[in-house]
Amino acid sequence: RAPEKEVLQLSLGERDKISFQHENLKVASSFLSFDENKSKRVIDFSQQLQNKALSENSDDESVHSTLRKSLFKKSNNMHKNTEFKGGSVDVKEIGTYLNMKEMIKEGFLRNNHHAPIPKDSDFALRRVNNEEIVSENGIKIQSFSNASEILDMTGTTGRKLEILRAVTEIPTQFRSIFKEFPYFNYAQSKALDDLLYTDRNFVICAPTGSGKTVMFELAITRLLMEAPLPWLNIKVVYMAPIKALCSQRFDDWKEKFGPIGLTCKELTGDTLMDDLFEIHHADIIITTPEKWDSMTRRWRDNSIVQLVRLFLIDEVHVIKDESRGATLEVVVSRMKTIQSSLWRLLGKHDTVPPLRFVAVSATIPNTQDIAEWLSDSKMPAVCLKIDEDQRPVKLRKIVLGFPCSDNQTEFKFDLTLNYKIAGIIQMYSEQKPALVFCATRKGVQQAASVLAKDAKFLLSIEQKQRLQGFANSLKDSKLRDLLTYGVAYHHAGMEISDRKTIEGAFTVGDLPVLFTTSTLAMGVNLPAHLVVIKSTMHYVGGVFQEYSETDILQMIGRAGRPQFDTTATAVIMTRCSTRERYIQMLNGADIIESSLHRHLVEHLNAEIVLHTVTDVSVALEWIRSTFLYIRALKNPTHYGFSSGLDKVGIEAKLQELCLKNLNDLSSFDLIRMDEANNFKPTETGRLMAWYYIAFDTVKQFFTIKGTETLNELIKMISNCSEFVDVKLRTNEKKILNTLNKDKDKITIRFPMEGKIKTREMKVNCLIQAQLGCIPIQDFTLTQDTGRIFRNGLRVT
Repeated sequence: RAPEKEVLQLSLGERDKISFQHENLKVASSFLSFDENKSKRVIDFSQQLQNKALSENSDDESVHSTLRKSLFKKSNNMHKNTEFKGGSVDVKEIGTYLNMKEMIKEGFLRNNHHAPIPKDSDFALRRVNNEEIVSENGIKIQSFSNASEILDMTGTTGRKLEILRAVTEIPTQFRSIFKEFPYFNYAQSKALDDLLYTDRNFVICAPTGSGKTVMFELAITRLLMEAPLPWLNIKVVYMAPIKALCSQRFDDWKEKFGPIGLTCKELTGDTLMDDLFEIHHADIIITTPEKWDSMTRRWRDNSIVQLVRLFLIDEVHVIKDESRGATLEVVVSRMKTIQSSLWRLLGKHDTVPPLRFVAVSATIPNTQDIAEWLSDSKMPAVCLKIDEDQRPVKLRKIVLGFPCSDNQTEFKFDLTLNYKIAGIIQMYSEQKPALVFCATRKGVQQAASVLAKDAKFLLSIEQKQRLQGFANSLKDSKLRDLLTYGVAYHHAGMEISDRKTIEGAFTVGDLPVLFTTSTLAMGVNLPAHLVVIKSTMHYVGGVFQEYSETDILQMIGRAGRPQFDTTATAVIMTRCSTRERYIQMLNGADIIESSLHRHLVEHLNAEIVLHTVTDVSVALEWIRSTFLYIRALKNPTHYGFSSGLDKVGIEAKLQELCLKNLNDLSSFDLIRMDEANNFKPTETGRLMAWYYIAFDTVKQFFTIKGTETLNELIKMISNCSEFVDVKLRTNEKKILNTLNKDKDKITIRFPMEGKIKTREMKVNCLIQAQLGCIPIQDFTLTQDTGRIFRNGLRVT
């Protein structure tokens, strides 16, 4: 067994010698500055830091010789723009953003690379004392004695973990699902008993990258172990907030569950209605809250929903999201209500199989509230909290605040940050792949161009040849030039073939730095050693706003490649004024609140159409099944209620809120009351729920007189809130204005006055171009037209 021992004891240096191409990224950059000495100072400064860290960590001089080399070499050309200090990062400046002592204490270039346990090894770990676990052949492995305490002691998760659980615990016929590793990691081992040997509802609060997908797979395995064959009458629903996450899970699970006889089906906004028939034959349905909401609004004539036995909720903290959280909340509450109404209908609990919820959330302080919401009348949900220090790849999080003067626009501030990127990559990338998130597609291209001018990456001859090979297959000429410098960009508006090429180059480790948009962070699994979030503001619907916590956590979650790294770094670049806020956020200190009260009217109407809510008393009972109810009792002021109220008072306020919304629905004739004070949906109310129409859109349609011209109708439809996620981008205005008015080309039938400057005008223009069969040679606009017509079908 000697060879295995050797593997486990490989030092950082030895691993460097036999390492992957990923480690070959010799990053070199020049700070372009009028002050040569200042640039030199920065390089020397980081060098001293490295040397200090290395001398603390190792006696072997030769081992670290590669790391001792200067990462960056100086370039000859100069920038003429003094305003950005030529992109150099001033030592004093960095000193104010970071406490350097802290950095050294954390171990800049820390030497704690434990090699992974080889797959073929079968170590039995036994506890020696509280400090460490020793395997049979005497190799020490870090103990988990400092692991988090568990909130809910009723589950088996309450006890301390003595040993990592082996995949051999899984029944043979399901073992192939977990074939990629011999042992479950700490978090998975901790959750295993409750997930695999009970049917209890389960909430896991764990940092991104701690292997939560495997926890979902354990819950599915439990269901398959319990359910009699053939598995005809069971359905599993996996719900994630982002379409791209759903696609990723679909590709992954199709391969894992296909061989054991389960079929997967993806059901998102892009799914065609014909596919809904296939859902009847699918065992695992992968969907978004919005799509599942629109599906379950038809649940009485849709037996699928009643067959769901396991409901998996990914990123459950999205419940706090202003626009999308309410849908997630309502869908889960509806699934709970369907279950209890089936019980009432059939009169016997044992004939209705239980519905199990398993939810996963990022690090939040009030996981217990989520668990309380998902508990059923018979048994509270188990709540497992995993600390950040149990993440397989340790993540160092750094928030840098940059000064921003009052007269500096958001665009200008964003531009200044482009010149700081080289310094950050030099300082934190450790010559490994870096991923930089930017707010806009144009910003991605600008930042990549600046870095290609600013930095010279020391690439090996083989790397250069491979990059040239990738570059030759690209359609985008600008991207082709950048790629040869070791820099590239990636966003949803690119040709799909170009995107795949760039993803390939980055995945194999030939591409040192990739710039991408935040939206893509969600879907494409491109892990990097260093993740940089360049500016915390992004451009949404014509205005700049801060990223949501979900966005930030998703982006940061891309840091760390479990197969190559034991540590990773995430750097957030923001204004000095917002630095503290992001530090709080990263510490998981933000309490999750509900946003259902802001969207109650549409959801109440849907429940009335479904007959879930039939009168005022049932309306309050339904409210009690929501997360809003749980949070309103604990934090009434957040929901506009006075702080001195007791439970009865808060319930009365919630009832009042309910009545106000019911009156709004009634005043537009969307619902009616019969003699027995029961709610009855009207035809209009049914259509609103069935086609998922916003209340504001319905109110707008009530102004229609029937004498409108086609032009007026198109204008009215373009103003609907269903198109709120269509963005007007600066680089599209030229094409849109040409479509609107141009004496030499075919233009739209009803041109608009002036230039196209709003989202509504863009929607109007694209609707007319599509109806008028005018071809548009722009990939992004074609994508948008598809989205407009998908939503437009519902509205019209």
